[in-house]
Amino acid sequence: MPPTGLQGRRRRLLFVSLYELIAIAVTSVLFMVTGQQAGESGAMAVAASAIAIAWNVTFNHLFELWEARQSVKGRSVLRRVVHAIGFEGGLALVLIPLMAWWFDISLWQATVMEAGLLVFFLIYTYVFNWAFDRIFGLPASAQGAAPTPKTATP
Repeated sequence: MPPTGLQGRRRRLLFVSLYELIAIAVTSVLFMVTGQQAGESGAMAVAASAIAIAWNVTFNHLFELWEARQSVKGRSVLRRVVHAIGFEGGLALVLIPLMAWWFDISLWQATVMEAGLLVFFLIYTYVFNWAFDRIFGLPASAQGAAPTPKTATP
């Protein structure tokens, strides 16, 4: 039985587009709440989004390759948490120095700013993934193979 729901490149493109559009809007506001100028906040949110898109495509492709090799199928809470931490941790390694430079703040200030964003994005990533899977179905990598019916022999 073929996997159900949206699959492959179309799934990843829709996922990344929706995720990043929401992220740009929220991140711009969060940067402004920390005292950054609106123009700088919006530009940084767009730059962070472009980096996140590249990372998202790469990370999710690698995650799904790993996931397809697992004997236990589906996306448990633990698997979703590991996914969110892996994605956000890798992104933070790039964004902290970029934010420090962009906003002309110390690495420590950028780390604190990123820590606030990480709390938000860990929750957002988990909820977004859960909602996306509920709406569009699980990817093939998370679906178990349906048993093949045995045919009677004459």
